[in-house]
Amino acid sequence: MGWLADETGLEKCAANYTPLTPLSFLKRAADIHADRTAVVWKSTRLSYADYAEQVSRMASALGRHGIAAGDVVATLIPNIPPQAVAHFGVPAAGAILNTINTRLDADTVAYIFGHAGAKIVLCDTAFLPLAQEAIKRMEGPAPQIVEVVDHGFTASGQYLTYDALLAQGDPAADWVMPGDEWESIAINYTSGTTGRPKGVVYHHRGAYLSATANILSWRMVLHPVYLTIVPLFHCNGWTHTWMTPILAGTLVCCRDITAKAIYDAIADEGVTHFGGAPIVLNTVINAPEADRRPFDHIVEVFTAGAPPPAATLAAFEPLGFNVTQVYGLTETYGPATECTWRPEWDSATKDDRAAYKARTGVAMPMLEGAEVHDTNGNPVPRDGQHLGEIAMRGNMVMKGYYKNPKATAEAFKGGWFRSGDIAFQHPDGYIKITDRAKDIIISGGENVSSVEVEGALMHHPAVSLCAVVAKPDAKWGEVPCAFVELKAGAIATEAELIAHCRARLAGFKTPKHIVFAELPKTSTGKIQKFELRAVAKLMDSA
Repeated sequence: MGWLADETGLEKCAANYTPLTPLSFLKRAADIHADRTAVVWKSTRLSYADYAEQVSRMASALGRHGIAAGDVVATLIPNIPPQAVAHFGVPAAGAILNTINTRLDADTVAYIFGHAGAKIVLCDTAFLPLAQEAIKRMEGPAPQIVEVVDHGFTASGQYLTYDALLAQGDPAADWVMPGDEWESIAINYTSGTTGRPKGVVYHHRGAYLSATANILSWRMVLHPVYLTIVPLFHCNGWTHTWMTPILAGTLVCCRDITAKAIYDAIADEGVTHFGGAPIVLNTVINAPEADRRPFDHIVEVFTAGAPPPAATLAAFEPLGFNVTQVYGLTETYGPATECTWRPEWDSATKDDRAAYKARTGVAMPMLEGAEVHDTNGNPVPRDGQHLGEIAMRGNMVMKGYYKNPKATAEAFKGGWFRSGDIAFQHPDGYIKITDRAKDIIISGGENVSSVEVEGALMHHPAVSLCAVVAKPDAKWGEVPCAFVELKAGAIATEAELIAHCRARLAGFKTPKHIVFAELPKTSTGKIQKFELRAVAKLMDSA
């Protein structure tokens, strides 16, 4: 099928076929843009020549420490240069990168060390106690610790340091390029809120194409300046670390995510792009005047991790930002759909514009398909009403779950990746998430979208952040319960917020309880609703 009648002599060879890998991006940048600034963090300034040299040193030094093709090298590092170098240096050794969430507990880290079989862990000084405790708790061979000493820290003196490791490496060492683009480049673990986390395996082809898709969706041109707000341990920074060298851009590191750090990076380094959850947008919106800095350009922002309330988008963009909502999961290398702006929306009013921006969107360029399916795996009508599960397929979907064929088969049932996210599709094909399947509230037989209720609450001027979960109820089975963080100095009562929602929502959708509290969050800014559900279950059901 699809072959010419006689293709004698037409075969894959070195001249016409090279496995796709993001390593190629840095190789090219180091050759063509050797003197351009590649990575920035405080007084650290790496040119592309420096960047590639450190990758060569890391790759060859890892080999001298016994790392062979297919071995796993883990990291416990925040958004600083060694984490960026590891994204290229580990695969350049033929190994597989396992970036671990630095906010996990020791027991979970121990499980990940053992399940992935990490042989070495590059560990920031601040997280040495976490790594040490995890190693005490794990079963099987423990990884060797290499200590990464960041600006402002002093080496513990217990371990080989990152700088010493690089000194052992050859600055001109050849990189191990994949013989097959299906070879694994990284393994990332899901959050594991309902059991042990699953190991999501990425291949070189997917990393290459996902990075390219982000450039197209972000409408990027040469030499972007990208700020690392998304943790580089989260979907490998949405593949943006691999992406930046394609356009000879600058990766500006940000260890601690604050409004001041964001404003300083934009003003001092000329940041043009960053990604972040809606909570990051709220942080910027509510920044104290003393933390704000003027800048004279529009900063492009990808937001994901949770559906952004229209009120948040409406308040954020006038500050000098253009927001594009993207959607994805660890299983899709991060962003896989985008809310592509349409020319006919240009004349939309402020509220309507924000509502369009809040759509989940359509498949990104390198994703083969994104649809909403019913329980039988068939596409739902595109009428903006019928609900189903978001399903995706293509090269931006993981290889599968490591050592878990049952979970892999379940996730890929029917030839599509099943996301677990509930949504509908507009007539123009744009998807709109209504909730995670587990977050739907069923009150008196009616489905209540927590996202819709949260959107109504976010329009109240005193509300900074909120989350809505199901609370058990003797009469209705479940009722909406809202947990709310107020803006600094703002005042609001439970009755006031309930009345505010009742004016915007059907009665059964209106929260029956408001709890004022700081919301538990992950390192990427996602609100941990499973904790709030546990609290709601303990509340009086009267």
